[in-house]
Amino acid sequence: MFKKILIANRGEIAVRVIRACRELGVSTVAVYSEADRNCLHAKLADEAICIGPGPNRDSYLSIPNIISAALLSGTQAIHPGYGNLSETASFAENCEACKIAFIGPSAETMRAVQDKAATKHVMKQAGVPVIPPQDESPIGSVSQAAKLAKRIGYPVAIKASSGGGGRGIRIAYNEEELQTFMPVAQSEAQAAFDNNQVYLEKYLEEPRHVEFQVLADGRGNILNLGDRDCSLQTSRHQKLLEETPCIALSTKLRSQMGEAAIRAAKAVGYKGAGTVEFLLDKEGKFYFLELNARIQVEHTITEMVTGVDLVKEQIRIAAGDKLTLTQKDIQPTGHAIECRITAEDPDRAFLASAGVIEEYVPPGGPGIRVDSHLYCGYEVPPFYDSLLAKVVAWGRDRKEAIARMSRALAEFRLVGVKNTIPFHRKVLENPFFKRGEVYTTFIARRMQMDV
Repeated sequence: MFKKILIANRGEIAVRVIRACRELGVSTVAVYSEADRNCLHAKLADEAICIGPGPNRDSYLSIPNIISAALLSGTQAIHPGYGNLSETASFAENCEACKIAFIGPSAETMRAVQDKAATKHVMKQAGVPVIPPQDESPIGSVSQAAKLAKRIGYPVAIKASSGGGGRGIRIAYNEEELQTFMPVAQSEAQAAFDNNQVYLEKYLEEPRHVEFQVLADGRGNILNLGDRDCSLQTSRHQKLLEETPCIALSTKLRSQMGEAAIRAAKAVGYKGAGTVEFLLDKEGKFYFLELNARIQVEHTITEMVTGVDLVKEQIRIAAGDKLTLTQKDIQPTGHAIECRITAEDPDRAFLASAGVIEEYVPPGGPGIRVDSHLYCGYEVPPFYDSLLAKVVAWGRDRKEAIARMSRALAEFRLVGVKNTIPFHRKVLENPFFKRGEVYTTFIARRMQMDV
């Protein structure tokens, strides 16, 4: 086991990793920007090193600054968390060059899953269902896109080849919209991923977004730890609420999707904790969406129903340990829901908010878990992701999990910034949500309806 780990991230996920390390008896090094000098992760770690000014590009996205902090502190391994540099192949390569273990998949694996069009081809070869067309490749012109769209049928999704996190996506319902949106998507792809290539695929109306958690030790052992329904998203495809299990899956379909997730991970030589994401249509057909080569924000609900500490498992795998769990050991129990509490204003298209936390009283009680870096007096900076806290509720069934979450959010006192607590309380009371009729278009099509 490592003796010292540096966490190359901030906020809630950095706190989460520090806690896992402490339970493993591993010393921790936090890195922080000047804007995060008083952030909780910097206070909880055994050591803390400033790596630059507030803006992300000058601190948490600066590979030289983070590697320097690791070398200075004598770190043996780096945990990247999620977001920031967690899926940056060159970061993993720099760690390797400096003889620092990267707690995550290899640079080769990350590159293999970053090109969405190429990954789709790999998945098809591995027998994992993919969204039509079966033989897509990057699209270079509007006329080429129009021919393909006519073949597979509208609506179509225009997606960034190097995309992820819901960015670089445009939906066209006819050729006129295709001509309008394609250059927009290319421009967004260039700005977000430094690659303007896009590809086209059939757009599924009102699908569910269902993902499977996997663990792989690099020795041929891969586990499927169950599914999560992540369908409740903003119009920008940002997840807001996740739950497990997905109530739309039969035992047979869950088994089929879980087996497909393992084939997907094997196809790219995956090592560590990862997530294979699918879209599930109304006919019960599922299609590969992407493979996220990192721990997910919503890993908490899988931990709640399986009892497996995914962050500890990540660390053990990176240290060279073989998985001690078998597939038979994974027996999910009950139902869990996560609400992402963000510094955003739902009444203003989820516009980001910043300010000082004037009051912070997190909920507790049976079945409730809160992952957060907040405290009274903490100043939410304007530079970073808006996630403030994750409230997780576990129940013996979905009804109890919803009741516990509703109770927890009613208890939650968070004053000082606009946040999504009121929005989540409305979701939990929505008749469609209560019946489990949740699709990726839920907010736009269901939140304003009463039946």
